[in-house]
Amino acid sequence: MNPRRKKRLVFASALIGGVAAIASLLLYALNSNLDLFYTASEIHLGKEGTGIKPEIGQRIRIGGMVVPGSVKRDPESLKVEFQIADTGPAVTIRYDGMLPDLFREGQGIVAQGPMNEFAVIDATEVLAKHDENYMPPEVAEAMGKKHEKLDYDASQTEGGTY
Repeated sequence: MNPRRKKRLVFASALIGGVAAIASLLLYALNSNLDLFYTASEIHLGKEGTGIKPEIGQRIRIGGMVVPGSVKRDPESLKVEFQIADTGPAVTIRYDGMLPDLFREGQGIVAQGPMNEFAVIDATEVLAKHDENYMPPEVAEAMGKKHEKLDYDASQTEGGTY
């Protein structure tokens, strides 16, 4: 083989290998930063249709209503623990930080963070709805499906019953 062609072949091979390595590293980074949305029921029962449940250590977003009477605050720090539920079993959320001003029992929230134990999320971020008519789109969609099946009245959550 001609030395000039050999040099071009090595250069082309190195270029293709480098692009493949960069693409695989990029896909790995994107996959590790992916946060999938779940409801409290889906944590326990799995996604509807597939039955997929989040794994321990996986970063997820979870939405639901704060269960009345479940908020426990540490008097010496900003740590708070509470439960959220949609229409099924509740999930415990642990958070260390300032909660949103609109956070309260019976309120719709979305929490984001890793699931370090089954049905226990160590949240890195907690978001609360901004007015009485707003609910995060993922929560509204997930709860809308459940409402059709259970004929659930959302006004009951304000009174403390689930």
